[in-house]
Amino acid sequence: MNDRIRSREIRLIGPSGDQLGIKPVPEALRMARGLDLDLVEVAPQAKPPVCRIMDYGKFKYEEDQKAKEARKKSTNVVVKEVKYRPKIGKGDFDTKTRNVIRFIDEGHKVKVTLQFRGREMAHPELGAKILDEVIEAVGPAAKLDSRSRLEGRAMSMVLSPDKQAQEAIKKAAVEAEREAANEAAPAAEAESEGD
Repeated sequence: MNDRIRSREIRLIGPSGDQLGIKPVPEALRMARGLDLDLVEVAPQAKPPVCRIMDYGKFKYEEDQKAKEARKKSTNVVVKEVKYRPKIGKGDFDTKTRNVIRFIDEGHKVKVTLQFRGREMAHPELGAKILDEVIEAVGPAAKLDSRSRLEGRAMSMVLSPDKQAQEAIKKAAVEAEREAANEAAPAAEAESEGD
């Protein structure tokens, strides 16, 4: 920028984007200062380097805004972990499975881990059965990223949200509400006419 430009000659672009040709740096600096703007090197690897006459503060602000917008649009996917046990009770299973469904609805990936202790290792089929029940309870709202596999004393699988299936489920729920409201309206009218 300005006096830090090392080249002798540059290809100059004006403030409105028009090509001004190849100029020596001192002359380009005079032109930029005459317009109360900065001379900014935009393509240093070109032969000769390309410089543009612009308001550097405004340029920097716009770049920061673009970066901020890009960060806002990028989704922050977090992997949540829910741990089960082979001898889990019905109530605990339901609570943990509700959490899995909630995490998936929020758009997070979920690692479902089944922890074995002691002699429970002799029956990995019990663990596989519990993981299958979790998949069944979650339903089509999630897809299986990695199949259940035994790693030491734990069996785990990863579920991620299936956006298309979730949209279809939401549309079906809205349609069901509409139909219920339409069926309830005639019944309410008949009741009011009877009074």
